[in-house]
Amino acid sequence: MTSKFWYLTGLSLKKKIKTKWFVIANILLVVLIIGLINIDSIIQFFGGDFDQKTEIVILDETNYTDIDQTVNHYIDEYNQLLTTEYETSIKTFSGSQEELEKELIDNDKIGVILTNDEDNYLQAKVVSNEKIDSMVYQLLVQALSSTKTEVAMSLTDIDLEELEKINAPITIDRIILDDASQNEDENMSLIMGTVFPTVILPFFMLVLFLVQMIGTEINGEKSTRSMEIIISNVSPKVHFFSKVLASNVFVITQGILLIIYALIGLALRHVFIVDSGVTGTITSGISDIWTTLSETGFVDQLVYIIPITLILMVLSFVAYSLVAGILASMTVNMEDFQQIQTPIIMISLVGYYLAIMAGMFEGSIFIRILSYIPFLSCLLSPALLVIGQIGIVDCLISIAVLIVFLYFTIKYGLKIYKVGILNYSTDKMWRRLFKAAKSKNI
Repeated sequence: MTSKFWYLTGLSLKKKIKTKWFVIANILLVVLIIGLINIDSIIQFFGGDFDQKTEIVILDETNYTDIDQTVNHYIDEYNQLLTTEYETSIKTFSGSQEELEKELIDNDKIGVILTNDEDNYLQAKVVSNEKIDSMVYQLLVQALSSTKTEVAMSLTDIDLEELEKINAPITIDRIILDDASQNEDENMSLIMGTVFPTVILPFFMLVLFLVQMIGTEINGEKSTRSMEIIISNVSPKVHFFSKVLASNVFVITQGILLIIYALIGLALRHVFIVDSGVTGTITSGISDIWTTLSETGFVDQLVYIIPITLILMVLSFVAYSLVAGILASMTVNMEDFQQIQTPIIMISLVGYYLAIMAGMFEGSIFIRILSYIPFLSCLLSPALLVIGQIGIVDCLISIAVLIVFLYFTIKYGLKIYKVGILNYSTDKMWRRLFKAAKSKNI
């Protein structure tokens, strides 16, 4: 019987791996992941303008001395406040507005027309052939606003230093006496905004893929009546566990491949990095995130966060595959399968959104209780753990509850599977399910 189990497991796994679909899907995934990680370098390789200067042409109708240098000064000043530096080249234009517009038609230059204004000292028009990048436009607005202030100061007796003090925002020093709370706030905003979504989204997609895969395979065998031949040679128990094991091995393998693809992308980025503002910013951004996490002590917590998360994920894969396989045994066509698949997907979707919004439920007993529930704990417990809403003990409770759930699912689920695997009744699917649960045939 053991040899038949491993034979069915291997056969099911080969059917999933040795297909053109698997090869094509993984080729697309590796290209997509590596491409996303190195998107800036790719765009630049094909003629992107990441290191191209933003050319600004100023038509000055105010006769204000050196206004182009003033604008350039404030652009450089505000650039220092940004994470990405926009290199600018500023020159003056001596023609009319119509001549300036003609010059801007066939290029990416930005025209700025400055005129006197009796009420507001200075008025500006920003002219371009195409839409301006929003960050560049905001930078230009800030520079022109500061230029206006300097023009106004030169025409009035207001003291510049006093005006700057009045307009300067209030200085607020935020002091949190509890260092742990401060670290939690920093971790939560950084992790929930950047790190955590990149982890739970692939896991969520793999769960959906697992449910779809095991259900489709079992439903397909029933639909083609090949199930009768299989069950005549092996027990339903052996058949069921071979499907569960093969599906989980396949999904875990796919997850490992995704990690490998990401590492390859990062390695290629390190080798072929392009020395430009955007590329440097992305690379330094990753470095800044790691530095921040290290300073707040989060990296040290990974020693127990990663094992707990992996255990919850693997056990949840098994739980999802068990339930999907048991319910799929009661189906006789794809319409039935869609019915049983929908509630499983909805539950996992609830867990995904709860994990994303975990930071909004600080101190909630209800969200802590939800983190113990199977199907939700794999997504919710790690999220609450990394932001400090629950502790290791809570995660161990989630793991224990999940193990108990697996035990009872196997014990009573096999009963339904044995009855349903050869059941081709035309009754409503959920009615067949309840009849199988009440059956005394083991």
